[in-house]
Amino acid sequence: MHIILVSNRLATARTFVITPRFVMMVLALLVALMFSLSALFSWLSVQFRLPFLENLVISVHKSEAQRSDAYMRDNLDAMAAKLGQMQAQLLRLDSLSERVSTLSGIKPQERPIDLRGGQGGPLLLAQPRTTGELDQVLDQLARRLDYRADSLTALESQLLDERVRRALLPTVTPILGNYTGSGFGWRVDPFVGTGAMHEGVDFVADIGTPVVAAAGGVVVTAEKHPQYGNLIEIDHGNDFTTRYAHLSAFKVKDGQVVRRGQNIGLSGNTGRSTGPHLHFEVRLNGVAQNPARFLKQGDNYAQLPQRRK
Repeated sequence: MHIILVSNRLATARTFVITPRFVMMVLALLVALMFSLSALFSWLSVQFRLPFLENLVISVHKSEAQRSDAYMRDNLDAMAAKLGQMQAQLLRLDSLSERVSTLSGIKPQERPIDLRGGQGGPLLLAQPRTTGELDQVLDQLARRLDYRADSLTALESQLLDERVRRALLPTVTPILGNYTGSGFGWRVDPFVGTGAMHEGVDFVADIGTPVVAAAGGVVVTAEKHPQYGNLIEIDHGNDFTTRYAHLSAFKVKDGQVVRRGQNIGLSGNTGRSTGPHLHFEVRLNGVAQNPARFLKQGDNYAQLPQRRK
């Protein structure tokens, strides 16, 4: 930068060249002058107790204290926001705990409220924590909350899987019958009069009594059979199937998805049968199982159908 000075007293104009180095030197000189004046005012204030200088120094310290307080408030606000997020996480964990309690059958009032037991010891008051220590504690709390959330979510998933698996087990009595005719096992065959294996349970009921699905699943067979008569077979998954035989009518068709307790047909006297009843079978991997083992685990009936008059 070039500066040209022109004056009436000067015969010629003078030119000054301002270089970056010159500018830096001037700035350094100004900064040094400011620090020197500040130190001088502080020394004068201490030595001569000048009110003006004392007020100036107090004002400077007060301004610094205000900036420090503002910084601390900002940090505290940030920590409060983080604590609010953790409180929201705790609320979600409480809600998740309620759902898990419902799935596991544990009522909230049955769970212990306080497991800490007796407490005691000498009084040692905690020292105030620094900002770094508070951040460390908050980070540890956040990790613990994440771990608890993951654990409860995994537990909820397992309980849901178990609930679905149990819902697919044939534990509902399929008909509101008058009584049980023949049970599972060896018996005297009513047609030939010799010992024979009976692979299901016969529920004696009037023709037209509603028959319900013992569990949810997919209908794989709904057709007429030479021995079973009108037969419905339902696949419940996990290699479980159920059969409902000697029906008088179908209420479902092949490939239909049915829910637990849904009406699938009406009892009858079709096929190899001596009278109105429902023949009910439970099979695992194609092998007949005793239906009583499953029916006693569930409710008596999924629904209470009314008999026809």
